[in-house]
Amino acid sequence: MGTKCLKEVFGGAQASGDNPRYFLRIHLDDPSLPASGCRIPLPMRQSLGIYILLLSIRNMARTAHGTLKDRALTIAREHGIARARDFDAKGVPRAYLGRLLDEGLLVRTSRGLYQLADAEWSESHSLAEAARAVPHGAICLLSALRFHELTTQLPHQVWMLIGHKKWAPKNPPVSLRIIRATGEALTAGVERHTIEQVEVPITNPAKTVVDCFKYRSQVGLDVAIEALRDCLRSRRATVDDIWHFATIDRVQNVMRPYIEATV
Repeated sequence: MGTKCLKEVFGGAQASGDNPRYFLRIHLDDPSLPASGCRIPLPMRQSLGIYILLLSIRNMARTAHGTLKDRALTIAREHGIARARDFDAKGVPRAYLGRLLDEGLLVRTSRGLYQLADAEWSESHSLAEAARAVPHGAICLLSALRFHELTTQLPHQVWMLIGHKKWAPKNPPVSLRIIRATGEALTAGVERHTIEQVEVPITNPAKTVVDCFKYRSQVGLDVAIEALRDCLRSRRATVDDIWHFATIDRVQNVMRPYIEATV
């Protein structure tokens, strides 16, 4: 009779759309239940209560997992390359990220940086990784030339411009070539481009060309001259733009003969 009563209770809950735990709690306290007049023995009622409690806990755990999972994947999708602090801000525990790594849904590109495992990488993916690893820096020199299509060279490192006293990561996700500067030489001519949902600071064409002359001992004078010619011929910048940044970088005398020869 107890089994028959259980079927009637669950059937009643299903038919009414009630939560089985709520339905049982109400009706098990009613000695007249169910309508057929049968009553569930006390030991079975106690065991059933424990079962329903465990079932409820399991469902709550599944719901929490699904909520955190969706939230974490949304963060990774929106940021492209997400930092651990991005997940912290949305209430996703860092320990939970390990579970998503084990499930193959996220990949860790370096310490504290995560992205979707099935994310499509663009040619400028390394620039996005560098910008996430060094948020206070700007892509410059050979990497910026490549981005602006002012060189045919493919740098093996990401060149980044940062302040003299700013820290540089010890284990970045990509190989970095750090260049240090101060004042306007550091901040002038920096544009912001979106690469894989990541905001990436990159020196503009004119500033990039001038920087190549300033750091000609590192990039090569021939690279700087070629970039100047390509920049002016493709009208990516004017002579006035070039001269403006040459004044900031204090390389007017160095660049004057090459500008005159190009114009």
